[in-house]
Amino acid sequence: MSALDRYFKLGEHGTTVRTEVLAGITTFLTMAYIMFVNPSILGDAGMPKGSVFVATCLIAALGSVLMGLYANYPIAVAPGMGLNAYFAYVVVLGMGYTWQAALGAVFVSGCLFLLVTIFRIRDQIINGIPPSIRVAITVGIGLFLALIALKSAGVVVESKATLVTLGDLHSPSVILFTLGFFLIVVLDRLRVPGAILIGILAVTVASFIFGGNQFQGVFSAPPSIAPTFLQLDIKTALSTGFLNVVLVFFLVELFDATGTLMGVAKRAGLLVPGKMERFHRSLLADSGAIFAGSLLGTSSATAYVESASGVQAGGRTGLTAVTVAVLFLACLFIAPLAGSVPAYATAPALLFVACLMLKELTEVDWADTTEAIPAAITAVMMPFTYSIANGLAFGFISYAAIKLFTGRAREVHWMVWIIAALFVFKFAYIGGH
Repeated sequence: MSALDRYFKLGEHGTTVRTEVLAGITTFLTMAYIMFVNPSILGDAGMPKGSVFVATCLIAALGSVLMGLYANYPIAVAPGMGLNAYFAYVVVLGMGYTWQAALGAVFVSGCLFLLVTIFRIRDQIINGIPPSIRVAITVGIGLFLALIALKSAGVVVESKATLVTLGDLHSPSVILFTLGFFLIVVLDRLRVPGAILIGILAVTVASFIFGGNQFQGVFSAPPSIAPTFLQLDIKTALSTGFLNVVLVFFLVELFDATGTLMGVAKRAGLLVPGKMERFHRSLLADSGAIFAGSLLGTSSATAYVESASGVQAGGRTGLTAVTVAVLFLACLFIAPLAGSVPAYATAPALLFVACLMLKELTEVDWADTTEAIPAAITAVMMPFTYSIANGLAFGFISYAAIKLFTGRAREVHWMVWIIAALFVFKFAYIGGH
């Protein structure tokens, strides 16, 4: 029996080194787009793209190694989609805070996340939030990502008369975006590994020919991480007006990571009732990745739902996640290629991910308006106010109010009352953003 077999208990899980490595490669191909998308999004917030690229690869490697070696789960970790958009477009560009302060908020939320996991309060919080609101958070972030994608590609543009309108459909960026999006959908339907990554690279190559984009090369030594390393502003993150930002980071991290971990673990047959110790370890690994990511210089890390592709390929142990980590480390040397990717090349990936997130709508109980209406308000207010925080706020407040006024206040968990009260206080005394 090899050392790998003994450590990861391959035989016990009915798998082999070859199967685990192939599963890791499959997971990596389905989520490698993040090393192009994350620097693009956080770069819009003024962060140095080269440094963010390095931080993205490092935290994906570190988070995945923690998940693999400590929890022995075939689940990869990397900076989360949606959370990076909130970081850049709402906190920095919308509210006017520095990216250093936003990193501070990620740090504080990571500390909270770690504490509630260590003391096992996480389950109580999750169970206290209505399922309809949990679903709506995912859907709302999906709609928000879709708006960002369409705006980045030039499909949707600003209009004084109607707020938004259709852009120039003849522009190279819109045409390439459209072709890239259809390519991703078709490849995904045909179950081609790395469909999203192939779509991004195809549009990038086309941009050199038709879009006037400049090719910057493929390989080089990794850029310096110094411009983002330990640059977080914790003092501002702890200020009164910024606490709602920390709350949003915390809540989205909570639902996104926990839902992904439980979903993928269940799909792999690893979520055994009564034997939750490994699951608790996976929660700790995920929490540690958020904390470390803020120090390196990236938005919140989270477990990736794309890990399900590796599970589908036979991955059952942490060796799958360790394989993903090794591949992300190898990618540190392709920074010029990452810098050559235009925004409209990553936009198809954003829109595709957004579309997949909308499927959660089917889980809402539409027959019960006291559940469905707050869920709908949560989802639509995120893109329409260009703020995940506002969507959450109106969702929790409307849920508590509608249950109260319909005589069903007893159905509302105490956690909802606390969160709703915090948001009411925020709007009344601090103001809205």
